[in-house]
Amino acid sequence: MIKSRSAVYDVSIIIINYNGKELLRSCLSSLYKYTKDVKFEIILVDNNSSEPVDDVLNDFPEIKFLRNNKNLGFAAANNRGLKIANGKYVLFLNNDTVFKENSIKKVFDFAESLEPPVFVGCRLLNSDGSIQESVVDFPSVWNTFTESFFLYKMFKKSSKFNKYYLNYIDVSGPVEVDVIKGAFMLCDAQAVKELNGFDERFFFYSEETDLCYRFKKNGGKIYFYPGTSITHLGGETTSKNLAFKFIQQAKAKIQFYKKHFNSFEFILVSLVFYFGVLIRIPIYFLTGIIRNDKMMLIKSKYYFAQLLNSYKNFTK
Repeated sequence: MIKSRSAVYDVSIIIINYNGKELLRSCLSSLYKYTKDVKFEIILVDNNSSEPVDDVLNDFPEIKFLRNNKNLGFAAANNRGLKIANGKYVLFLNNDTVFKENSIKKVFDFAESLEPPVFVGCRLLNSDGSIQESVVDFPSVWNTFTESFFLYKMFKKSSKFNKYYLNYIDVSGPVEVDVIKGAFMLCDAQAVKELNGFDERFFFYSEETDLCYRFKKNGGKIYFYPGTSITHLGGETTSKNLAFKFIQQAKAKIQFYKKHFNSFEFILVSLVFYFGVLIRIPIYFLTGIIRNDKMMLIKSKYYFAQLLNSYKNFTK
C-alpha cells in the first residue's frame, strides 16, 4: 500500500512522445493557452524518437523531461512518468490532442466533487468536430461477437449490441462507465500507484482498458464527463501506419482476454475474434475490387496479417 502524501500539484500531466514533435508542440501550446486556475506540472517522456525535441523543450523550459533509450511502448513510458509525479491527480494525455477551452480545470473540479478514488474522461472530437469514441464497455464474449459481425454498426444506439453506444446517444450529464480512452484520463494518483500503473505487457492499445478494469475491480469508479471536449487526432496519426495499428490492436485484445477471462471464455472469445477477422479479409477485398478502392484492399491485406499475428499470440 502506498502511503498518502500531500500533493505538490493539483494535476501531474504525463505526455508520451514518439516522433510527433509538431503534434507535441501544438498540444503544449493549446494546453498552456487554455489551462487556468489549476496547479499543474508536465512530465514529458520521449520513447527514443529519431527527431529530437530540444527546440520544443526550449519553448517550454518548465517541463520535466525523461528520455528512454528505446521505445518502451505507451504503458511502460507512462509508468516512468508516474514515478516522479507529484500531483493529487495524474492526467495521462496523448501528444496528439488539442485544447480549445479550460478542459483540465473543468474535469478536475468535477473529480473533486466526487467521493474518491475516481477516474474521469472527457469527450473526444475528431479534427472536423465530429464525435470520436470516448468511452467503451469492457470486453466480453458478447460484445466481441457483436463487433465481429458488424452488429455494433447496425445498432449504434443500442446498449445490447454496441459497446460504444454511449458515444452515439445524447449524454447531457456525467455518467459512470467502464473505460475512458487513454487520450485523456484524469486519474486519482494514489489509486493508480497502488495498482502499479499500467501493465507493461501491453505495448500499445488496451492498456487503458486493463487499468480501468483493475481499478473498478478494486472498488474505484470511472466517469465520462461530457461537459468539456478536446480534439484528438489519433485516428489520423495511426492511419499513417496501418500495419502497426492492426497488428498491435489484435495482440492487445488477445493479451486482455488471456489475462482476465477464464479458460473457457478465453477460447470462446478468441474463436469469435478470429472468425470476425477472417470474414473481413474477403469482405474488404471484394469491396475494394468492386469500388476500385485501394484502401479497402490494403485493409484486407492487414486483416490477413492481423489474423496470422494474433494466432501467434494465442499459441504463446
